[in-house]
Amino acid sequence: MRKLTYRHISKLTAFFLFNSTLFVYAQQPSSDTLRTSLADSATVKQDSVITLPPPLIDTVRYRFIGDGNFARGNVNRSLVVLRAELTFSGPVINIATNPRFTYGKQSGILAERDSYVDLFVDVFKKRRTYVFGLGALETSNLRRIDLRQMAGAGVGYRVVKTKTNDLSLTNAILYESTNFQEIATVSTIRNSFRVKGKHSMIQDKIRINHLTFLQPALNDFSNLRWNTIISFELPLNKWVTLRTSFENSYESVVEATRKRNDSRITFGVSVGNK
Repeated sequence: MRKLTYRHISKLTAFFLFNSTLFVYAQQPSSDTLRTSLADSATVKQDSVITLPPPLIDTVRYRFIGDGNFARGNVNRSLVVLRAELTFSGPVINIATNPRFTYGKQSGILAERDSYVDLFVDVFKKRRTYVFGLGALETSNLRRIDLRQMAGAGVGYRVVKTKTNDLSLTNAILYESTNFQEIATVSTIRNSFRVKGKHSMIQDKIRINHLTFLQPALNDFSNLRWNTIISFELPLNKWVTLRTSFENSYESVVEATRKRNDSRITFGVSVGNK
């Protein structure tokens, strides 16, 4: 066996260092490989982002209204009508309710203590044609109704939808049950046709709102109801509006002590973003 000299040791050391360098370099990824790996990683992260579904409700509009009519003299009359208009809108579903309470006295005698609450659920209302369901509860001292219940569904059609004009037509089939204070409960199926509109003029300095229901009973055409409300509004600013309204209602089936037709004019103010 040869004796290892300093020269041999130096050659072996250089050989091992050279091979070690080649091995380490071979383990390092190339720049193209590194860029590909980073791109793949970014793609994975991008693909892993969770997309949330659109919210069910994204817009809330509201308005609170106080109307009244007062007279003093030979006939003392006081009438207060409190209303609310609440709308919860989303991409698919629109939920609206318009509760109201009416209180009035004639010569110190209670004439009106009426309440009404409804709920409309519209599906695809942002389209020209949409469907909806509705329910309503009503009590009326004026017409001596302990409780009236209504529920049904129908189709709506948007005739005009612009910045200054909004007009829609709806038609629904309703089940109605009315508990009078004296006569027997009346249950019927009604067709309910509605015209609803909102119009602004003179750069939104004047607004006209109108709502009309025509509701004949399908099993008895002599049983007819209609209701019309027309209001004229003068916006003071974005939130406050002065208003006057005219309302006319008719019911063919009433108790013996009640008239079929009622009309009233009120003046008031509304507050809200609607």
